[in-house]
Amino acid sequence: MIDPGFLFEIIPTLLSGLPLTLELAGSSVLLGFVLALLLALAQQGKWPVVVWPIRTFVAIFRGTPLLVQIFLIYYGLGQFRPTLQSVGLWSLFREPYWCAILALTLNTAAYGSEILRGAIRNVPRGLSEAASALGLSRMLALRLVILPLALRQALPAYSNEIILMVKGTSLASIITLTEVTGIAQELISQTYRAMEVFIAAGAIYLALNFLIVWALSLLEARLSHYRVRA
Repeated sequence: MIDPGFLFEIIPTLLSGLPLTLELAGSSVLLGFVLALLLALAQQGKWPVVVWPIRTFVAIFRGTPLLVQIFLIYYGLGQFRPTLQSVGLWSLFREPYWCAILALTLNTAAYGSEILRGAIRNVPRGLSEAASALGLSRMLALRLVILPLALRQALPAYSNEIILMVKGTSLASIITLTEVTGIAQELISQTYRAMEVFIAAGAIYLALNFLIVWALSLLEARLSHYRVRA
């Protein structure tokens, strides 16, 4: 039987892992968005030598589980220790934290690039032509006209990606990071009460994602204030 008292007792302990969860999610989403935007813009051209490597990257990271990607980066890069040491990167990749950031960033960049690529392509061509007619350069039209509209269109889909990334941080526990799920596993090993621990951890993730959805909804409403409600 579930003990409510035990649930409330362990919540503060689980919350001690929330800063790391937020740090992993925030860093990967921010870095992943920048990389996704660059990849999406690069695919707007017609150069196969640029487009196909990007599509291969996207296909690999969208087609394989995040768990496998974390394992490959954390354990796989260790086989290239001499090479990484020679370029001064071993001190970075020997740390579970940075391996988790890299895996999460590449994963969300792959998904995000497809979201942004579609949003950019969905901006009406007439707007680009109008910007050109006003004398705006291509880069200026992209910055002032195309990207703002594309980002507004992409926000609902990108919101889902942010939620998935927050939940994806739970996989960082498999490489010894003590975020919320990592602490939950430690509590289970100490108390053998998996049901209560995972219910409490799930409630924390649920509350966190609810707040994120609420904040993103406010942002979407603010960016779409020009729309006239029926």
